Amino acid sequence: GLIAESMEFPEDRSWVIYNLRRAARWHDGTPITADDVVFTFNIRREKGEPGFRFYYGAVDTVKALGPHRVRFNIKPGETSHELPLFLGQMQVLPKHYWEGRDFAATTLEPPLSSGPYKIKSFEVGRSIIYERVQDYWAKDLPVRVGLFNYDLVKYIFFRDSTVLLEAFKTGVYDWRLEYTAKSWAKGYECQALKDGRIVKKLFPHKRAGAAYGWVFNTRRKLFADRRVRLAINYAFDFEWTNKKLFYGAYHRLRSYFDNTDLEAKGLPHGRELEILQELKSEYPEYVWPEVFSKEFNPPSTPPWSNSDEHKLAVRTNLLAARSLLRQSGWYVRKSDMRLVNDDFKDDSGNLEPFAFEVLLINPSFEAITLPLTRALKRLGITARVRTVDSAQYVNRVKKFDYDCIVTVWPMSLCPGNEQFENWSTKSADTKGSRNYAGIKSPAIDDLLRRLVESGTREELRANCRALDRLLQWGYYIIPAWAGGADRIAYWDKLDYPRPGYVPVMGLADPFLWWVVPEKERKLRESAAAEKPK
Repeated sequence: GLIAESMEFPEDRSWVIYNLRRAARWHDGTPITADDVVFTFNIRREKGEPGFRFYYGAVDTVKALGPHRVRFNIKPGETSHELPLFLGQMQVLPKHYWEGRDFAATTLEPPLSSGPYKIKSFEVGRSIIYERVQDYWAKDLPVRVGLFNYDLVKYIFFRDSTVLLEAFKTGVYDWRLEYTAKSWAKGYECQALKDGRIVKKLFPHKRAGAAYGWVFNTRRKLFADRRVRLAINYAFDFEWTNKKLFYGAYHRLRSYFDNTDLEAKGLPHGRELEILQELKSEYPEYVWPEVFSKEFNPPSTPPWSNSDEHKLAVRTNLLAARSLLRQSGWYVRKSDMRLVNDDFKDDSGNLEPFAFEVLLINPSFEAITLPLTRALKRLGITARVRTVDSAQYVNRVKKFDYDCIVTVWPMSLCPGNEQFENWSTKSADTKGSRNYAGIKSPAIDDLLRRLVESGTREELRANCRALDRLLQWGYYIIPAWAGGADRIAYWDKLDYPRPGYVPVMGLADPFLWWVVPEKERKLRESAAAEKPK
């Protein structure tokens, strides 16, 4: 609890009351009240992001019961065990500040807030500086002690990832979370790393992995057939990619709940098996035989080497892909060796070759996608790679205007309501939702309902594993990869919690770190000594 000191709810969780801390203050000294909570919920539901409206759509009304007491009433039939808790994640906004201002308008006026930092200054498109609030009202709460140790925090914006890394190596900024395996392996070589002024370290974590990969938009007729999606999966050679592009840094993702006890492994059994059998009786056309008879693993090859064994495995996978394409009506037209299907014709009645676009926002992913397009070309499929600017990308993704994208679904150790936005039939038709694949499955809808109504961890685990299996065997994505540890590089003036104190979520949050004054002094002296006289 932060702004909320305590909460109350009945066994059926049809409502929840939050009791606010009387010490909670906005930066202008005004108390945070129940009216602020009511205002925040209503304005964000009316004018906020689509995800908020979807996520909290089960709330019927919200009412202030007093200055520090607010009640949320849940719609009948929409109760879930997690919703009362997840309502507590809502970031509260100051009613007295926003009244008279256009909430939906873009602004360069720093908004009033209540956290440990506030905006000190900024240069549009270049940088922003936050200063610590010395009289921060929550600084002595147990959930805040030890955090937010910097007086000033500056974020600098770069348009080029190469320049961004070089800036770190010259000391322009101090702390860096590295996402690129190649950069981690080869990009940090410099004198500061050799003499220990820069430290590179892997920090294992126990947080839930993300669902991540190339996502097929099944709203497109081209990807409506599961066999087609599986065929394209067969064309991706992860082992080659991992060896040649990632320096062996990753393992292959196979689950939507990676690195958790919610991952579906082996064959279904116990309560999970019972749930899947119930779904099969209710929605037989949506539950595939493999769900019961096989453990899911994406198509693969042996660990890469330039050997006949690996080449044979790649060829075998492509032959399997060709067989699946034939089963779904695709065949090679002899006149131009293009893949066509009698059900796919243009407005003039001519057969349209199998072609699609992979829409990217990050240019670094081009090098990873292009080998896949070359493999698809051997099957007669033309896959074009197109990288666009962030504004165009966001706009197209919100409108589901793409064939295939690369994206990430963040997961948690306790998944719940957010899964509706990821996979439900309703979200498939909601512009701006995270159902990027356009999944519409009554069986999955049923599982999502069961998931949020789970009364115990055991029931949640069974429902999540059943959901995982249906998503796995649907081949809605080409699963990507994960590493299980955070790559963090930092200048050796910073320190962090040592083993035994590291949180489950890991150390990828710079606000868990702090500056050691003596180390900072030595770095300054070292930098001064290096300057030309």
